[in-house]
Amino acid sequence: MMAFRASLRAAAAAHPAVARFYSQAAAVPTSSSSFITASQIQRDAALPNPDPAEDSASAALVREHAPFMVATYSRPPPVFVKGEGSYLYDIDNRKYLDFTAGIAVNSLGHCDPGISRLIAQQAKTLMHASNLYYNPWTGALSKLLIEKTLASGGMHDATSVFICNSGSEANEAGIKFARKVGKVLDPSGAKHEIVSFGNAFHGRTMGSLSATPNPKYQAPFSPMVPGFRVGELNDVAALPSLVTPATCSVIVEPIQGEGGVTPASDDFLLALAKRCREVGALLHYDEIQCGLSRTGSFWAHSRLPREAHPDILTTAKALGNGFPIGATIVNARVTENIKIGDHGTTFGGNPLACRLGHHIVERLADPALQAEVVRKGELFRRGFEGLREGYPALVREVRGRGLILGLQLSEDPGPIVKAARERGLLVITAGTNTLRFVPSLVMSDDEIREGLAILEEAIRVTRQ
Repeated sequence: MMAFRASLRAAAAAHPAVARFYSQAAAVPTSSSSFITASQIQRDAALPNPDPAEDSASAALVREHAPFMVATYSRPPPVFVKGEGSYLYDIDNRKYLDFTAGIAVNSLGHCDPGISRLIAQQAKTLMHASNLYYNPWTGALSKLLIEKTLASGGMHDATSVFICNSGSEANEAGIKFARKVGKVLDPSGAKHEIVSFGNAFHGRTMGSLSATPNPKYQAPFSPMVPGFRVGELNDVAALPSLVTPATCSVIVEPIQGEGGVTPASDDFLLALAKRCREVGALLHYDEIQCGLSRTGSFWAHSRLPREAHPDILTTAKALGNGFPIGATIVNARVTENIKIGDHGTTFGGNPLACRLGHHIVERLADPALQAEVVRKGELFRRGFEGLREGYPALVREVRGRGLILGLQLSEDPGPIVKAARERGLLVITAGTNTLRFVPSLVMSDDEIREGLAILEEAIRVTRQ
């Protein structure tokens, strides 16, 4: 509680709405309920974590800020001001167990002390000097990513890395690199097509969006970048007509995250890689959500034989544990065709992000952590199987690996998400009627059991 109030004091110094809440909370040692309205007290009695009411500090802050923010997200009412381990705390002093980890970002939990100390230290040393000059950490992170990738059994011919700021940028680099390689192989420009798959999500910049065949995302910004084709994931028979001599690259998620936590089968990835080699196309694995030990191995594709390894591998999310950073890992087929001036970034590769990424990669590559991810994934699965037995008309399927898991439902999960949130659990959705679970990789067994119990309660009350 003392740490929570310290975080509020810091926020109060910067914002009057937070200050107003803190001045009220300071007089109430244990709860905000003593200074809220009678109607809110009734709601608090009915629910452990009721969504903040219209006269709450959260609502006041949202009303003050929302007019100045481009409305690109539909957000629930809580306003989060503090994170610690597997939990988030909102401005109304509600505590939430987080099964989302910032959408597979906070793999080492919220505000990990080692990461916080490192950020503070590097921020006082050197944050940015631009890519016009060398710094110690861009190269160090690149070297470590190659070493850990090779040691993991993944991408056996990985040679070099481009560091950027996000997953979309990492994929954008991969798309540009593939187009350049295609142009070198066929100067006429005919070898320029890029193949992606239905329900994929590769980003929102125009290149990565063109590889994200979802009308919801594409239609408002059409026409897309030309030269993109769409196939069906796991359809081996369609590959000869889909991947052709005009294909310069195929981009695929070994496990589709946003698309519903749908794995690409091993047989499909083997056949896809074989077809890419036959026509001289690059194979690009997008492991932005499923990589960096989330499946229990350093990369989701590490289980595959060498002939199914990619030429381009993209990562982000967990690489910074909340700090913006992404990376595009490539082999010699790519690097020998990329020349100085072909690509660049202002902020990508800055010393602060790269030192942080270096620290995080060292920790996520730990085999003991990876073994725990597998074990904890099984704990989730046992809980999900219990839910399927208890609610067979609702719970249709469990998908995923390690700690990227999907619970396929027969109906819109929205009411369950809300009911869980109002009982202190944060869960998110994916694809069509899928609950997505991408928690911290260091979440404890007790926290997993706590969350599963809340989830079961949320499902139960929505059946009534």
